Amino acid sequence: MTVHYPFHEKQYLGRDYNFISIRLVMAVFCLVAYYVTENRDRNGDLLLLVGCGILLLSVVMLFMLHYRTVVNNKSVILDGLWTTRLVKIDLNSITKVEKVPYSKYFLNNPVYNLHRNGTIKFYAGGKDAVKLTDRDGLVYIIGTQKQSELYNAIVEAQAS
Repeated sequence: MTVHYPFHEKQYLGRDYNFISIRLVMAVFCLVAYYVTENRDRNGDLLLLVGCGILLLSVVMLFMLHYRTVVNNKSVILDGLWTTRLVKIDLNSITKVEKVPYSKYFLNNPVYNLHRNGTIKFYAGGKDAVKLTDRDGLVYIIGTQKQSELYNAIVEAQAS
């Protein structure tokens, strides 16, 4: 039996295009350096091993779930990797919901439940985010690939 949520999104750790391209450039560099190396002794073999390791790690990271976002029963539930805690944001305490860009920077590291300067951030990839402000002034910034859908689901859940 499948459960239907107003909003459900999975964010994967290795699917951010910027970091995919960085890993691929490093792997190609290692493989080209291996090909160009004249003496393929231990150093050349190490370049081949590192290049193949980077490619293998990239493939594994494509399927590694960073966190999932669910809007259900007047709450936003963020569930992360194996060692992270479940974060449940009660929508009854939320006073303001906004669509915002996640950051002004081009490269952003994936974060889960990062507390900094009164802001709690969740991010895996993309440029868009939804900003939630609660009664106490605490700000939640949730990075998402589906900004409009998350925003509409939160507004509808608050209204019901």
